[in-house]
Amino acid sequence: MTVTSLRPNMDHWQERVDLAAAFRWTARLNMHEAVANHFSLSVNDDGTRFLMNPNQMHFARIRASDLILVDANDPDTLEGPDAPDPTAWGLHGGLHRHCPHARCAMHVHSIHATVLASLADSRLPPIDQNCATFFNRHVIDEGYGGLAFEDEGARCARLFHDPKQTVMIMGNHGVMVIGDTVAETFNRLYYFERAAETYIRALQTGQPLRVLSDEVAEKTARELEDYPGQAERHLAELKALLDAEGSDYAS
Repeated sequence: MTVTSLRPNMDHWQERVDLAAAFRWTARLNMHEAVANHFSLSVNDDGTRFLMNPNQMHFARIRASDLILVDANDPDTLEGPDAPDPTAWGLHGGLHRHCPHARCAMHVHSIHATVLASLADSRLPPIDQNCATFFNRHVIDEGYGGLAFEDEGARCARLFHDPKQTVMIMGNHGVMVIGDTVAETFNRLYYFERAAETYIRALQTGQPLRVLSDEVAEKTARELEDYPGQAERHLAELKALLDAEGSDYAS
């Protein structure tokens, strides 16, 4: 029996397993920040009930059964066991209240995305295929106002008004990536960090950048969006690796 064949008596089990795998691999890639970052996944139609990591638990040991169920419209959620910390509630609660199309949300302070967010010009130009993935598909928050308590979280959420834009470069902060599923969102998070790294390293050379035309960048972004099954296969392979190692992520 594989680890992922276990089925405890809990709702939304497959979603929990997928999200737990994403936490584990994010830690493996050193894209987390101690116990300060958060992922969430909506489980109802309007997106206001969602799974997320318990308060200040390290990504590297989160299991499917550890994930808590949060109601963005019920402040009493904060009184439950392992309730999200105030910034997790502010950022993800605000997002799931204001952006029903954001079914899954992943917020990290990964190194290269955060470097990009620290530049006076935080745009990501299409200098390679990975960067082109995000052409016209990211929004930049220029108004950082401190820790993402409830008002700040709601302000950030309102920047996701265009469903085409699935990445928020959070100026002076980090990155927020949204998507329809765990697989899609994690895949997007992974490639955004790779794209940011390529751009930052290219800047470090001091040489002129080879920037794609808008037409080619948009064509490439559309082709990658329509590429069949890559996100699903990416997550499936990561779970297979975790299973082969005997990981307890799916317990």
